[in-house]
Amino acid sequence: MKFHSYHTSILKKFKGFLKPETPEINNSKKPREDIKWQLALDISNIGVWEFDAKLNKVYFSQPSKRIIGFEDDDTFGNDINAWNDRVHPEDREKYFQDYQDHVNGLKPLYVNEHRIRCKDGSYKWILDKGKVIEWDKKGKPIRFIGTHVDITEHVENEIKLSNTLNLVSEQNNKLKNFAHIVTHNLKQHAGNFESLLEFYEEAKSEKEKHELLDYLKTLSSSLTKTITNLNEIVSIQNNKNKKIDKLYLAEEVNKMMDVLNIVITENNAKIMNDIDPKLYIYYSPTYLESIIQNLFTNAIKYKHPDRAPEVTLKTVLTKDTLTVIITDNGIGIDLEKFGDSVFGLYKTFHNNQDSEGVGLYLIKNQIEAYGGQINIDSKVNVGTTFFITIPNKKKSA
Repeated sequence: MKFHSYHTSILKKFKGFLKPETPEINNSKKPREDIKWQLALDISNIGVWEFDAKLNKVYFSQPSKRIIGFEDDDTFGNDINAWNDRVHPEDREKYFQDYQDHVNGLKPLYVNEHRIRCKDGSYKWILDKGKVIEWDKKGKPIRFIGTHVDITEHVENEIKLSNTLNLVSEQNNKLKNFAHIVTHNLKQHAGNFESLLEFYEEAKSEKEKHELLDYLKTLSSSLTKTITNLNEIVSIQNNKNKKIDKLYLAEEVNKMMDVLNIVITENNAKIMNDIDPKLYIYYSPTYLESIIQNLFTNAIKYKHPDRAPEVTLKTVLTKDTLTVIITDNGIGIDLEKFGDSVFGLYKTFHNNQDSEGVGLYLIKNQIEAYGGQINIDSKVNVGTTFFITIPNKKKSA
């Protein structure tokens, strides 16, 4: 059966319905059994819709209209697309398709969940069910009846639960990763200590013992540095809800340029701060300082051997976000090879003896701690661009 050949308006779902004065529903002389069931529907706040293809009219019960704020509007439903036009644009395709699948006999029942725009402009989630209950002599559907149920709270709870599960999963993965890092690094240091102590006990001269003590001091310093880095990672999460300040971004960049003046001068580096001096953000001063310092020192540390380092800072501001774009002309990173691990802990990409693989990991955590994100675009021997996007709002994560 090709229902669309019978009535083109059916393709848009309820093209034609019964008005509130439809005798089948509003007749005051209806049997008490019908009144009882309608009363039960009203109490349960389940809306009823009815569609008559022959009359090309629609009827919505009071609970249906009440769900979206039109309970006092007797004219709602006079327009056969009164409900259709309020379906959220992202939900319309499936909304119409589910209905058409039932009309064409592909599904025994029409069932769809969609968002509907209420009278006040807000949206609610609706569980919409319906079924053809009458056909003409040619087997074409001519009468439909269905229900509307407000499932907004249920859907929102599902979304909250899903977000919570995602957060727990993310935190669990971070915990596993951190535990792996701690176990691996501390175990390695402990093994080195044991080996050096064994060598010390076996040493036959004072000179050998003195050399081994120097190795122990070096190893002790390395262990201290490792613990400091791990402690910094933990403190990011523990301190992320501390008071944030109003910070003028261009001014903070200039402060860091002063702090790094010697390094900048020694490397003939040029930093171009194109950020609007009036632009401010609400952020942790400590984190912002750390982010700027790490990116500046990285740009200088990984400069191209054939040119002096140059760094440019600019911003893109929207209603809800601020994106800081930091571009350098350094040696770049091979993203095809290292793209998945750029921000990993202890991940290094160059044969630089000073590389520890901690800076970018800390930056990422410091940005994400306040609801932001960082992305990278880089080409080997061309340079690297970081895109730092943070919420443009006065609140912490």
